[in-house]
Amino acid sequence: MHTAVRRVREALAEHGVHADILELPGPAPTAAAAAAQLGCEVGAIANSVVFRVDDDPLLVVTSGAHRVDTRRVARLRGVAHRRIRRADPDFVRQVTGQRVGGVAPIGHPSPVPTLIDEHLDDYPYVWAGAGLAHTVFRTTCKDLVRLTGAEPVGVSAD
Repeated sequence: MHTAVRRVREALAEHGVHADILELPGPAPTAAAAAAQLGCEVGAIANSVVFRVDDDPLLVVTSGAHRVDTRRVARLRGVAHRRIRRADPDFVRQVTGQRVGGVAPIGHPSPVPTLIDEHLDDYPYVWAGAGLAHTVFRTTCKDLVRLTGAEPVGVSAD
């Protein structure tokens, strides 16, 4: 088992969440591709996107049906909009131990401050990355909140 996937599995177990990690039959570079393989709505895909706020990481777990509004995120974090940038692949890997395209909301070497899209609560179940681009696990918004310590907030432009 790949180290990134093992860390996700361990983080789930540490929080008492019993979720199977599934390997998708093919790559899922987008929420639409993942949803098509899983047979679910695009909005039920929980995308984990890493941003830099100056030199600090911020993970935003957003519904696949929405885009992160960095101006809104800046207001939530109490910082100027220009201080928030999407992280480059090297920074993402350094912070999460995972590559872009497979970033999970958990299983990182150290805790990462996280925001969770309130729209994920519209679905009884959501699918989150499990450390590799073709691995996912089914969970709920409530469990994502418990796993990450984050509260659901509005992170997209409605």
